[in-house]
Amino acid sequence: MTNSSWSSAQLQSFDGRTVVVTGANSGLGLVTARELARVGAHVVLAVRDTARGEAAAATIDGDTEVRELDLADQASIHRFAEGWSGQLDVLVNNAGIMVPPKGTTKDGFETQFGTNHLGHFALTNLLLPHITDRVVTVASGAHHQGKIDLSDLNWETRSYERWAAYSQSKLANLLFMSELQRRLEAAGSKVRSLSAHPGYAATNLQSHAGNRLFNGVLAVGNRLLAQDDTAGAQPTLYAVSQDLPGDSYVGPDGFMELRGKPTLVGRSKAARDTEMARKLWTASEELTGVKFSL
Repeated sequence: MTNSSWSSAQLQSFDGRTVVVTGANSGLGLVTARELARVGAHVVLAVRDTARGEAAAATIDGDTEVRELDLADQASIHRFAEGWSGQLDVLVNNAGIMVPPKGTTKDGFETQFGTNHLGHFALTNLLLPHITDRVVTVASGAHHQGKIDLSDLNWETRSYERWAAYSQSKLANLLFMSELQRRLEAAGSKVRSLSAHPGYAATNLQSHAGNRLFNGVLAVGNRLLAQDDTAGAQPTLYAVSQDLPGDSYVGPDGFMELRGKPTLVGRSKAARDTEMARKLWTASEELTGVKFSL
């Protein structure tokens, strides 16, 4: 099922296929977009800042398009989906934020949960009628520390802990991925839902903590432990391109899954909790007003 020597140099042709990559203006998303365009895909860079998106697209050799998408704004997500027409082969839910200071999205959701989970939850369900092949949601090894508090998903009563909030959002990504696969199968759809995590990849994700000390600690970790964004994007590209079953989770094969070649990896007990996944889905529908669309 997996190949320990695989890299994106082995990507098959994506000629005639359309892929949306969220957060594609930098880091893992930019590498994902670049590699898929290289093998013939029409890649839509779905980004909050279209000027930065256009600058990123200019560095890509291939067929690209830039569209505005702010995952921290449900109205922006609806505009993006309503503006979509035609086929969409692959949706890559890549964008995310990590350990910023406490804040809320435009809709009042805790920033990390609202962006990393609820934003992609709404986007996926709104685009689902167009998707023909698969949805790949980028999670994180941090999900192992994650706990879902259904009574306070947006940290309104709990004392805010930025790492705990990040871990909750990444656990939510995996629960969403699995529940989406169950719903697709129940609907008789051939679309697959998969997930991937990059290990420890050095990207600008680690520079927005809003605290010099925090940013400094993360920068040291980047230098000592991390692989670069090209290596970090390999699990996503593997999940996007290989014939894997739905509910597959791809990550690096090295020590503690920090780095290495892409392979199928395990997940925490909490990430396999089907009842929690169902309850989280229901809560996400209530918060966003968006429901499963097949």
